[in-house]
Formats: sequence, C-alpha cells, structure tokens
Amino acid sequence: MEQSGKYVQHPRVAVHCPDARLAEGFAQIVPVLREAAAGKRVLSVECYPGTDQEELRRGLAALDPVLVIHSDDLAWEPDKLDAALAQDLLPDDPVFGILTVRKLADFFYPEKLADARRRIDAAPAGLVLVYGVGATLVHPGDVQVVADLTRWEIQLRYRSGMPNWRTAQPDLPKLKKYKRGFFAEWRWADREKDHLLHTMDFYLDMTTRGKPALVDGAAYREALRQTARRPFRMVPYFDPGVWGGHWMKDHFQLPENGSNYAWSFDGVPEENSLLLDFGGVVIQTPALNLVLQQPRALLGERVHARFGKEFPIRFDLLDTVGGQNLSLQVHPLTEYIQQQFNMRYTQDESYYILDAGPDAAVWLGVRDGVDPAAMEADLRRARTGEAPFPAERYINRIPVQKHDHLLIPAGTIHGAGAGTMVLEVSATPYIFTFKLWDWGRVDLDGKPRPIHLEHGLANIQWDRDTRWVQQNLLHQERTVHRDEHSLVERTGLHEREFIDTFRITTDVAAPLPRNGSVYMLNLVEGTRARLVSPDGAFAPLELHYAETCILPEAAGDCRIEAPDGAPIQVIAACVRP
Repeated sequence: MEQSGKYVQHPRVAVHCPDARLAEGFAQIVPVLREAAAGKRVLSVECYPGTDQEELRRGLAALDPVLVIHSDDLAWEPDKLDAALAQDLLPDDPVFGILTVRKLADFFYPEKLADARRRIDAAPAGLVLVYGVGATLVHPGDVQVVADLTRWEIQLRYRSGMPNWRTAQPDLPKLKKYKRGFFAEWRWADREKDHLLHTMDFYLDMTTRGKPALVDGAAYREALRQTARRPFRMVPYFDPGVWGGHWMKDHFQLPENGSNYAWSFDGVPEENSLLLDFGGVVIQTPALNLVLQQPRALLGERVHARFGKEFPIRFDLLDTVGGQNLSLQVHPLTEYIQQQFNMRYTQDESYYILDAGPDAAVWLGVRDGVDPAAMEADLRRARTGEAPFPAERYINRIPVQKHDHLLIPAGTIHGAGAGTMVLEVSATPYIFTFKLWDWGRVDLDGKPRPIHLEHGLANIQWDRDTRWVQQNLLHQERTVHRDEHSLVERTGLHEREFIDTFRITTDVAAPLPRNGSVYMLNLVEGTRARLVSPDGAFAPLELHYAETCILPEAAGDCRIEAPDGAPIQVIAACVRP
C-alpha cells in the first residue's frame, strides 16, 4: 500500500491477467521462447532503436539457432543514412528539425532483404533467429517478439555515450542525438511498433540493463486494455537545469544529485513510462504504447477524431525555488509550426503556480508602448554579448502567488521567474520553445544554451501588451459549480487554446466535469485525494500532493474525494468541445 501523503516515485498499475506467461532474466526467458517456437521456423525480435542488442544476442544464444540474421546489417550504410536525414534534421540548428514522413523500410536495401529471406528458406532444419531494428521487415516471424525500452532510458543512454541508430557520427552532442531521435528515429520506429503491438506474440522489456522481462502479447494487450479504463499514474522522472531550484528535492525526497532539479515530467505519455504489475512481475513500458494500442478508450472518440494517436495534453513541473529565471521565450504560432516543422498543432500552455516565494513573478507579454524594432535590436546585441538584454524595459514582470493561473497562448513572450514552482499545463509539442534571451548564462556543461532569435521574432505577437495580458491571461477564473462542500472553477481557457482547465475544491467530495475527453489531474493542495467511480467501474486511485494522474475517457464518471476531511484542490485539464 502506498504511503498516504508521500509522493510516489515508482507507481505501479496493478493488472489482472492470471493466464499471463511471464519471465524475468534470460535464464527464464529462453525456455519460454523455446517452448513457443517448438516446431516453428523463425523467431523475429524487432528492436526499438536504443535497445542493447548485444545483451539481447548474448541472452538468446542459448536458443542455439541454426541461422542468425542481424537486420541492422541489411540497412543503408551509416554515412548514407546520415546524408538522407541531413536535410530534414536541419544540420545548422542544434535543436529543431522537420518531423519525418519516412518509414523504416525506406532505409533497407530490398535486395538484401530478399537475400536474407532466401537464406532463411535454405537454412537446415531448426530455429532461425532474426533480430535487430527492422527484424520484422526481414520476416514477420512465426514467433514475433517486440524488444522495447522507455524514451527516458534512451535519453540517459545518449548522455552516457550511446550513438543514434546507424550513424557515422557517434559523438554528436546530446541535443543533436535527441533531435535525431525526436524528429526521425522514434517516428518511424513508432509507426512500426504501432502495428506490431497488435500482432506480437511476446513483449520484451529491455529498459533496465541486465534485467529483461517478458510477457506474452495477449496478456500485455489485456493489461493496456485494463489501464485505459481506470485512472493511473505514470513513472515520473526528474532532470537538473541551469535555472533549477530545490523545491522538488525537498518535497519529493529526491536523491542528492550534486545539483538541482529543474524539471519533473509526470504527465507526458510520449516520454513517461508505465509499470505494469502482473502479480509481482513488473513490465516497464512506454506509456506511448497505451496511446497507440487503446486510443479511443484512452482519449475518447471526439479527442481521437481530432488528434489521432497522440496524447494532446502535457503536465510537467518547473522548479525555480532557490533557482533562477527561465529564459525569455515564445512558442510558435500554429501556421509556423505546421509550415516549418511539419507539426499539426502548437504549444499553447499555461502556468499554474503550485508554490511561490515572497518575490515570485512571471514574465508575460510585452509592456505597453514597446517599440518592436528597439526590442529586436537589444535582443540582437544581447545575443552577441554586446550588452545584457534590459528585460524589465520591454517585458511585463507580474508578481504571482500560490494558486494563480496564467494563460500563455502561443506567440506570447513569457518565462517563469525565480522563486516559483510551476505546474505547466501544455499542449504536447513540447520541445518548440524559442529562447530569446537566457540572461547571459551557460548550461550545466559550460556551453552557451541555444538562442532561437529568428524563430522567436517571427512569432512574437506584439499586441499582447500589458493591458491585453491583464484582460485576457490573468485571473480568468469562472465558477462552474458551488455547493456546501465543493467549488468547481474554470481557471484557464483562452479562445486560442484547446485545453480546458478546472480547479476542484472540496472537503468531502465533488464530481469531476466530463465532456467526452481524457483528463489529466494534479493535486495542488492537500495531502491526498481519492478518485472514485460512482458506479464502481474502477478501483479508487489515491493521488498525493503534486502527483499527476490520467483519467481515461472510458473510465466514465469520477468523483474526487477528500479522505481526511480537510480541504483539497485538484487541477484537471481536458480537451474542450
């Protein structure tokens, strides 16, 4: 049982699959696969880019295959693949690229695939092992396995030196490795995984080196089906940053890292993972797989029709308590992100102030009467190091208090100030932050952080001045429901944004408004809250302070309870009708 009031760093999703075939470690995995492959010809193990294929090869050697084919060897040479990706990856830009429309099969030689199939046909009796990225392009497998790992683990491996898939540039900076993953590798790999999740015989969790875990495909799909019909939490992760503070370290009992923690990602299915608990055997899997496998149940018909197999809402935490200002930044307008980066929608967002110091503030919008040409000139001088950017001359610095909610539609210059603990409620295209000024800092690695002045200047909406900000972005709360024990307020919904945000306050229980959309929730006040189904459709979920959870549309009606009788507040975000 999870401890009440304590932030849970490794939440599990308990699933009921009594017939699941499970194995931990290759000593257990090999006999399960051997039994499944008895009398069959080909075992195909499709590897997500970043999988430790050497560990996999060694682990499966005990199968004693008569033929082993490594599918990576059938793909284009690394320098040819690098050249093909160069234009879309915008080589002169350290952060941004163009979202690929390519498929994994585009990078394999058809004649090499055909030759591999002939070798399989000609092999002597016995088991043939095909493994690697693109293994199922060689052969779908008489027994099909998907070897997978989480997005955060891939990023950690990049930082520790792992190169991108099939590259002649193994020593790229971590930002460029991430860029290639985000704009290229993960896109075509996800397209392959999307259909393989429906056909695979086994799912192989390769996230933790030395601790692989296997579950049969039917049980894995059933686990996702159950998850998409109940509230659940994902596994958060925390990362330092040059502007970071100590609030999360103090409140979440995070390990000492010799630095700060700037970000917490607790509500990003594309980045976070799920811990599926099969009666004590835990399979860690990208939460994105749930979006791919159960989009309608998770998102709701209306949201799925609009966004497809994408989870459109993102929650994260930004900690500057005892830290520094975030960069002054702006997000792209819809037409800009579509035309420049092939993204379908943009990064509208809002800042909910989870906590604040006495001098906390947020930078938001330009000041009345600002001359755009003068501000651009000062930004350019600041970029070259000629003079610091005089931020208070041009940008509104707005004092904030705990529980303030500030709206930030794309095109609005903004940045959290020092002394704030921000719950960022955002649309999902989350890397498109154009930094205009970063206070003359270098990053934790001692190198200057990228500034995206041309992109930023092309998107600043100069009419979003002091008066406009005050009228449209501050204190937009509206009461939706009030009774003796509860208050439901709409706290954030600008006409340019699709995310509808509610604050539910209660000391007993309050209904959560439902509108055909998935919800993301965070407990912003109180020790713990409980999410309860009025008709018993799902087991109650306890949510602790500052934790984020997802309530799928298929979970049905939900009541938020204050189990201790003390007032609680929950922020709940959904896609507006």
